Amino acid sequence: MNQVTPSELKHWIVQGKDFLLIDIRETWEREAFNIGGTHIPMGALLASLNRIPKDKDVVLYCEKGIRSVLAIQRLETLDFHNLINLSGGTTAWKRSM
Repeated sequence: MNQVTPSELKHWIVQGKDFLLIDIRETWEREAFNIGGTHIPMGALLASLNRIPKDKDVVLYCEKGIRSVLAIQRLETLDFHNLINLSGGTTAWKRSM
């Protein structure tokens, strides 16, 4: 599984890299803190497959990087091979600030 560190992701953002960032946390978690991107809660991912492109990098994130790993594993069984996990999630992102 591909991983990106918070510092690498920040570099991608600054560079203007073409990728989609997806927050898979619950709404209340996103309202408390988020790093941007599209919000698709984990429970809605399978119903939102049309919102996830297969032709560019897609970074999924959650609080600690565990739920996003599980989400990526599920999506990979549906022929998504462009998914990247934010290593450590928002917890690691906050520490890297």
